[in-house]
Amino acid sequence: MYNEETDLIINLEDGTEMLCEILFTFESAEYDKSYVLYTPKDGESEMVYASSYQEIESGIGELEEVKTDGEWDMIEEILATFQDDE
Repeated sequence: MYNEETDLIINLEDGTEMLCEILFTFESAEYDKSYVLYTPKDGESEMVYASSYQEIESGIGELEEVKTDGEWDMIEEILATFQDDE
């Protein structure tokens, strides 16, 4: 079941959709971007995905690919801290 406050729908390249649960969002002053970390809600995958995003209107955003190694390093550090706190 889709919950607009905690879920997001990813449109895949093959035209299908993947329902995901948002783990958390954060902003980076260094990269001047917002990021979202999410995981599929299919119950089969424990993968964590990350994207930067631009909010288009309240509650609706456009995901963008994380492109630099520096961004990935920052995301991995933040994810590790999040997992340690859990």
